[in-house]
Amino acid sequence: MTELLLLFFGALILTISLTPSSKWLAFRLGIIAHPRARDLHTHPVPKMGGVAIIAGVLLFAVLLGERLQFQQLAAILLGATFMSFLGLIDDRFQLSAYLRLPLQLATAFTAWVAGVRVSLFTNSFLDALLTVLWIVGITNAMNFLDNMDGLLAGISAVISAFFLMLAVLNGQYLVGLLSAAVLGACLGFLFWNLNPASVFMGDSGSMFLGFLLACIAIKLRFVGQSPLVSWLTPVIVMGVPIFDMTLVVLSRLRRGQNPLTTPGKDHTSHRILNQGFTRRETVMLLYLVCVGLGIVAVIASVSNVISNAIIALSLLILGIWSLWFMEFGPWRLKS
Repeated sequence: MTELLLLFFGALILTISLTPSSKWLAFRLGIIAHPRARDLHTHPVPKMGGVAIIAGVLLFAVLLGERLQFQQLAAILLGATFMSFLGLIDDRFQLSAYLRLPLQLATAFTAWVAGVRVSLFTNSFLDALLTVLWIVGITNAMNFLDNMDGLLAGISAVISAFFLMLAVLNGQYLVGLLSAAVLGACLGFLFWNLNPASVFMGDSGSMFLGFLLACIAIKLRFVGQSPLVSWLTPVIVMGVPIFDMTLVVLSRLRRGQNPLTTPGKDHTSHRILNQGFTRRETVMLLYLVCVGLGIVAVIASVSNVISNAIIALSLLILGIWSLWFMEFGPWRLKS
């Protein structure tokens, strides 16, 4: 418990301290978010805050990591760092999605080789396929969600807080270690990123957090529960980014657009904002939804199979209705 507290406060203080330096560096390297038609900000904002998040997580996780778990810890941290580097290049030079995706797939497969694996099927090929798709999918879902001041950092903080709680309850050191570091780093970055944000994390931060949280989710295990329950629980915790990416992809496909190369104001947050909420109210509403899903996930983690089936079916119905409500119903995009 002492190490978890050291990780949390160390990452928190380090990220708060390093973020101003990342802003200075962003201006020197030209990694700036200039206002575009699809953006909400109205003036240039540095977008290298992800570097401070990475430093806050990596330094203390490496210092306090146990040697027994070094192989998997190293694979997760190296994979997340590579994703961040890929995002940093994209922030500066605008990489093609068709180049970025194969590199993401290769990085996710490397994590599987190192032992970060979904164990849901009896077939290793299906488990490997699901592992890779989950890591790449969540990495991009978190990248999609980074579209409003404080949104991604806050949602990541809520998700990591629930992962930390679940890890402590089930005696999982590696998951707790990384979750505490992510929680501290995200809260430290929020100090600078809440509306009006003075810095963005950029793709370097969003892809780092996405890869890291996807791997943490895979490593979660629950005492006395089946693999299906162990898989369902983190999916519920990460319901907000999963829903947002599903909504955006389906909406863009329906409108004949490429979901990978056609950015726009069609995310969940934008649709809420269009209903008259302020940006802070929009972000806080999504925080509350994420907290609610986290509470449901904790309940699911200690429930039997029948209860989990009811929870899963209820959330599926609610998710489908929400997709209709935002795509075809009262909160649909206005032409």
